[in-house]
Amino acid sequence: MSKHASDFTAAAPASLTDENALLRASLAEARARIEALEASAENDPLTGLANGARFERELERVTSNAERHGTPAALVYVDLRGLKNINARHGRLAGDAALVHVADTLTGLIRGSDVLARIGGDLFALILDHLDHDSAIDTAERLARCIAAEPVDLGPSVVPVEASVAVTAILPGDSVREVMLRASRNLAFAREG
Repeated sequence: MSKHASDFTAAAPASLTDENALLRASLAEARARIEALEASAENDPLTGLANGARFERELERVTSNAERHGTPAALVYVDLRGLKNINARHGRLAGDAALVHVADTLTGLIRGSDVLARIGGDLFALILDHLDHDSAIDTAERLARCIAAEPVDLGPSVVPVEASVAVTAILPGDSVREVMLRASRNLAFAREG
């Protein structure tokens, strides 16, 4: 073997090792970016809660469990009242702060197994799995009281926030669409009352 051939052979493993390490680092970085993109695709960018698409997948899972196992569950809609007034009087950033505040308040009041999502501008949805209808009503009323009791601190002013809440049971045989329609009707009644 010539002197040049032995130089190449000795240099090759070091450069392949370095290249392999670079490829591993690039792959780890790509995986981290993919995970971040997947998380952002399922979460509301403002509140960090589940978004509408993830909410519907979770509701499909819960309605399937209700059908298959008779598992009690409920859907709660929480609609903020007066968010347009907050935006008009204090600016959009204040409205965003109110949404984040309510999201944080709700998150602190629910079980880890519950699914909380922001599914519209000022509309939150909460799936209460393994909870009967009467308990879901009690939970929804407690959530509304806690939201009203925790005004949003905007620095120079403190702004009260109130919510209309509506509850619908998830029954065996229900489709996602039927549950959401019932919840919307119940929310319309709650807004009037």
